Amino acid sequence: MRTGDQIVQDLPWKWNVQGKIFLIGGLGYLFDAWDIALNGFLTPLVALDFDLSTGARGYVATANLVGMAVGAIVWGSIADRLGRKRAFSITLAIFALFSVLGAFSPNYEVFLAFRFIAGFGLGGCIPVDYAIVGEFSPKRVRGKVLTALDLFWPIGATLAGLSAWALLGVDHNWRVMLGIMVLPALLTFWVRRGVPESPIYLAKVGREAEAREVIDRLVRATGATPEDYEIKPPVVEAKVNGFVAAARQLRMIWGRMPMITLTAWMLFVSIMVVYYAALSWLPTLLSDAGASFTVAFLGSTIMSAIGIFGCALSTYLVDITGRKWLLGVSASLGSVALVGIGATLEMTGLALIAIGVFGFVIQMAIPVLYAYIAEMYPTEVRASGFAWSSSASRVATGLTPLLFSAWMFPVLGKVTTFLVLMVLVFISVAMMVKFAPETKGMDLDAVTDDRDVDAAPTSAPAAAFE
Repeated sequence: MRTGDQIVQDLPWKWNVQGKIFLIGGLGYLFDAWDIALNGFLTPLVALDFDLSTGARGYVATANLVGMAVGAIVWGSIADRLGRKRAFSITLAIFALFSVLGAFSPNYEVFLAFRFIAGFGLGGCIPVDYAIVGEFSPKRVRGKVLTALDLFWPIGATLAGLSAWALLGVDHNWRVMLGIMVLPALLTFWVRRGVPESPIYLAKVGREAEAREVIDRLVRATGATPEDYEIKPPVVEAKVNGFVAAARQLRMIWGRMPMITLTAWMLFVSIMVVYYAALSWLPTLLSDAGASFTVAFLGSTIMSAIGIFGCALSTYLVDITGRKWLLGVSASLGSVALVGIGATLEMTGLALIAIGVFGFVIQMAIPVLYAYIAEMYPTEVRASGFAWSSSASRVATGLTPLLFSAWMFPVLGKVTTFLVLMVLVFISVAMMVKFAPETKGMDLDAVTDDRDVDAAPTSAPAAAFE
């Protein structure tokens, strides 16, 4: 007899069933992108308003991204312990509230505090969104669904750029930029209330009656043929507080899956540092090179807008090539393109071309990265395993603005700094080829520790890449 998990993963895809959850999850992801992309536009404007030094400018992105790192850890653990649905809604509400407060900041220190707390709420969105969307998605289309979820990212980042560009002539424009996100974010929070709890999560924590109710409803709604199934009894664990639970989950993923976890962290850190190096610094680097604010803001907006097409292509290719091959090639090309941006900053026309190329290929890599890491971990640690990997990248991307402004740009120069990031990506891709499984077509719980990697199914293109 098949399990409830298998029933859910083999259901037909219906836009009015799983598609609704995909769209609602994607809207939260859109606001995550909008908020992070906004850091790049806020930095030069806040610096002017509060008369900030070069070093102080780095804290604009750092406060927000470090808040997201803490939020990813805390909310990933909450989602694994208390449920996807509860975390699914609360994270966005915290973000909306403190974004509004941030717009009314009386000074730079209060602004940083509110950006940190807004980041704390938003940091939980991505791991929770990917966990719940992945657990509702049928196995045969899960790669496409999770990759397509990232389409909301360049859309959100493009909206940030367009809004920033449109508000350039408005007094206190950075405050208005923060405020205009709030109404659509609150609308998304309201819509999320109707999303059911993940039946796979309910089954894993022993809430059998609720799991059966959701599974039976999904079977009816998708028109699948009803059949008997079993819900396996969960492993009973003593209840602990959130911080102890987070530490326990961290020990579990490193104890059971050390090489997979190391690879996941390296991929997340290297690829996202490359991306955020461009997203957070392009307006400042272009304006420092002599471009007007209008051109500088346009550059980041072009990067995000072209990224929509890269993300769409990635969604199409992910179940053809497999995760590893597509991620390895696109991430490597993205890091090379970043070096091209650094080398052409003084030539605005060439720099905009390099930015467009970068935006396209890096947005091919990021959707696969998120889908791939979400598939690596078994259900009981999926949200927290993803969250810890994401959090590692948030910490790294939070610290790099300080390192760039205080040391790497002044000492190494922009091109050499970007070359260092390129090498880091190459090392991470090599580790993925050696230690990580190909998850295309794989059951969600097929890999439970490093020993399962060789037994995981691989696609022909992935095998060729290896």
